[in-house]
Amino acid sequence: MGWIAVKMLVGDRAKFLGIVMGLSFASLLITQQGSIFCGLMLRTCGQITDITGADLWIMDPAVRFIDDVKPLLENSLYRVRGVEGVRWAVPLYKGQARAKINPVVSRGNQLTVIEQVVLLGLDDATLVGAPQRDKILAGSLRDLRLPDAVMVDNARLAKLYPDEDWNELPKLGNAFYRRFLRRQFEMNDHRALIVGICEATRTFQTNVVVYTTYSRAKNYAAQERKILSFVLAKTEPGLAPEVVARRIALTTGLGAKTSNQFMWMTINYYMLYTGIPINFGITALLGFLVGTAIAGQTFYNFTIENLKQFGALKAMGATNSRIVGMILLQAVIVGFLGYGIGVGLAALFGLKTANTELAFYTPWQLLPITAASIVFICILSSMFSVLRVIRLEPAIVFR
Repeated sequence: MGWIAVKMLVGDRAKFLGIVMGLSFASLLITQQGSIFCGLMLRTCGQITDITGADLWIMDPAVRFIDDVKPLLENSLYRVRGVEGVRWAVPLYKGQARAKINPVVSRGNQLTVIEQVVLLGLDDATLVGAPQRDKILAGSLRDLRLPDAVMVDNARLAKLYPDEDWNELPKLGNAFYRRFLRRQFEMNDHRALIVGICEATRTFQTNVVVYTTYSRAKNYAAQERKILSFVLAKTEPGLAPEVVARRIALTTGLGAKTSNQFMWMTINYYMLYTGIPINFGITALLGFLVGTAIAGQTFYNFTIENLKQFGALKAMGATNSRIVGMILLQAVIVGFLGYGIGVGLAALFGLKTANTELAFYTPWQLLPITAASIVFICILSSMFSVLRVIRLEPAIVFR
């Protein structure tokens, strides 16, 4: 009976392809929009995941997300170092600065360029929070200790040097970035010398990320009484970071979060206070509804046209459960094909848009969610067909 169901399904190729295309469209839209949403949320906390080596982020208790910087007094660093269970603690500056590139001192630019940048000031002694060695595309991390040295991320470098021939990048690879070494620009009327180009996670604000030392960041940033943005800390071996974080909060009165907690705090803020989840949710819902409408209507018409065949099977002794099983088998086949094609197209879309401005990340949890949505569409599509066949009288075949 299963083989008969398959033959009936593929017998009308137009309707068979219509059902598969409807399910593929729904699967594609749900997976694609879900992946873009996940990629965008990861960008909101990209600078948290980029900084490795530290277990804890210590901040003002009123901070709600990574860009909600509320400066601390510098003696907060020593208070954190005095908490039991803290192995080491270092300062981190994070703020906005204005980079000015003068064509007189910088090759490649014909016009003066002024761009907002995200300035990260790392501990002078340890450089905790600096890009990993495999993320440095040109230059060296040790050069960051040279006078006026900075390291710039490659993703936004074109905003600082728009007159460069960026079409050469695919051909030259990392060698292309070496031409930017030793170039200069200004921040807060202080010279900045590029000693390295690195790969950093694209930020939600799409600004250039500039790394330098903490002491140098004080000169590049606008002067304030409080300059310390965060304290990065490492817990003693054998201690849970969550326990030490609570101890720091009770002892110092500061906010203390693990890297994972701070990441989710940032993501939850953007989900709660922005319209991003609603916008992507509406698009995914439209894909679900369109897929349901196309697949349901086509599958129902397919069943109606085959009522005589189902009536003949009933007249020959096939039970309702056997007939229902045939319809469900047909639904499973088209659902499997539609899910596979849709997810495959979404994966292809992700590959084609890699390393572009479009955020795209597909966590494994999104695949079963898409599969559950397709299963639900198939159930809705076959429900009315099943009811029509159950009520079918075998005598219809003799009319």
